[in-house]
Amino acid sequence: MKSFAILVCLCTSLFAQDALKDQLEAKSAGAAKVVPAEVRAEFAKGIAAVGKSGIEKSAKQVGEKAPDFTLKNPIGQEITLSEALKKGPVVLTWYRGGWCPYCNIALAAYQDKLTEIRAQGASFMALTPELPGKAMTTTEMHKLDFSVLTDLNHEVAKKYGLVFQLTPEVEKLYKGLFDLTKYNGEKAGDRDLPLSATYIIDQQGVIRWAFLNADYRQRAEPADIVTFLKKLKTKK
Repeated sequence: MKSFAILVCLCTSLFAQDALKDQLEAKSAGAAKVVPAEVRAEFAKGIAAVGKSGIEKSAKQVGEKAPDFTLKNPIGQEITLSEALKKGPVVLTWYRGGWCPYCNIALAAYQDKLTEIRAQGASFMALTPELPGKAMTTTEMHKLDFSVLTDLNHEVAKKYGLVFQLTPEVEKLYKGLFDLTKYNGEKAGDRDLPLSATYIIDQQGVIRWAFLNADYRQRAEPADIVTFLKKLKTKK
């Protein structure tokens, strides 16, 4: 298992300079070669169901106030959004869990751009339903230097309107691979997950930029985040 973790980190590092979109597409193309067609079909139906639910429009949008929260990082330190905003804008992203390869690719890409993000006076936070121990594993595997916060039972994600339910077919497929409650806890269940959303919140607590996509294989591009932060900085 240790050698597998090292291999994951090495592969991530090798492609760190590629656009996140390219890395995600390469992962998806690779998966298509090994995952049975009938399984891919069910995953595709699951993604379509999330899109049809309307969550991309019902979730918090640009111009709306970002709900405040206080969450803990893997070592138990409390981080409050409103306190972080006193120092500058906050980039807020959700990831599903360390079990998700697309999440791992995205987290590594955000880490790679962290210096540029901070250069614009912003901080970066990743929220996850993962329990602290699992979040620590993800943090250490990718050597993340930003706040990874456990959103226990999806409480904050619900305030942002980001929680959806897996289709019964996808839920069954996941159960055949791993136990989601081992990652998120019994109360969180094994059917709810957060949309892989990203927001940029200004110092007034207003959402100024948002990436909302029902397809978990699509993520906010780090370069786009930096570009918007630069624009936000010049408007001060």
